[in-house]
Amino acid sequence: MSIPTAALLISGFALAVAVGGPPLTLASLRIRQKTALIALLVLFNAGQILGALAPTYSVLMAARVITALSVGAFFGIGAVVAVNLAGEDRQAKAIAIMFGGLTVANIVGVPLGAFIGQHWGWRASFWIVAGLACVSLAAVIALVPASRQLPSIHVRAELRPLKLPAMWSALLTTAHSQAALFAVFSYIAPILTTLAGFSPAAVPPLLVLFGVGTFAGSYIGGRFADRHLSLNLFVGLLALTLVIGLFPIAMLAKSTAIAIVFALGVAAFAINPALQTQVMRVAADAPTVSSTVNISAFNVGNTFGPWVGGVAISANYGYEAPEVLAAGLALASCAGSYPYRKALPRE
Repeated sequence: MSIPTAALLISGFALAVAVGGPPLTLASLRIRQKTALIALLVLFNAGQILGALAPTYSVLMAARVITALSVGAFFGIGAVVAVNLAGEDRQAKAIAIMFGGLTVANIVGVPLGAFIGQHWGWRASFWIVAGLACVSLAAVIALVPASRQLPSIHVRAELRPLKLPAMWSALLTTAHSQAALFAVFSYIAPILTTLAGFSPAAVPPLLVLFGVGTFAGSYIGGRFADRHLSLNLFVGLLALTLVIGLFPIAMLAKSTAIAIVFALGVAAFAINPALQTQVMRVAADAPTVSSTVNISAFNVGNTFGPWVGGVAISANYGYEAPEVLAAGLALASCAGSYPYRKALPRE
């Protein structure tokens, strides 16, 4: 299949996260959070195994949807659990640690998946993720403390923050910033090989470098977002816009391409703790559903970014086109963060 067609598996996964996360979270409000996390991991693994066995593209897409349904709710509920364990004064740091799992995935999982796919086929990657999901399930069972009583949560109260303009401003900021990232990152391998002249064998090490950047960015964002949330958010979005805007120039030489891949990882993940914390602060009295809705906003961006990049590539505008479109989306995220910053209490 073509690269844009393959990229639809990313968009399909992300769209299922965006659509499925809030309803699953609402359904889980009246059960213990640990129980909900366990059930969501079981669903995730079922979809992963189906993906490994998929005989056709349609079945693979269905498997990705099943897997994705658990992700939004898992991250939304998990973020609330992390904040409760760490305390409100360390909200962003706790979220940064939890989202640090994404940075580990980018450092190890993405390049390892590319390497395994090149040598043993993509099904092997799916089986490895299924095995790691079993390890994650065991860790949640063993290490996440069980609440002593069922949560006292009212659905109407959880949905109330969705009426606030500041909430929608925050969600739009999240969606635009993630669309900007994935419009580029979904096509990073052909961008590096076609525009910068790297060999396919060089792509996994470069993805490791991107992953190291995400780790550094997550650490920076978690360190400063608790004390300077709006400043961290706006400066981070501005940095993301600048980095993506420099991509076409950076691809003219291998040395600058290497630097920009690392910088993309730093800029993209430095804003993640702030993006999630902003929503939880706006919805301080009802964080569970709002947290999951923001995960949905992440994945609306993850859906739109690969799709719009694929449209541009399919229209024969080349691999430079996603970079230009991504820069515009990142700039829109900067503009969208302004109403939200006005709505925050003074820091």
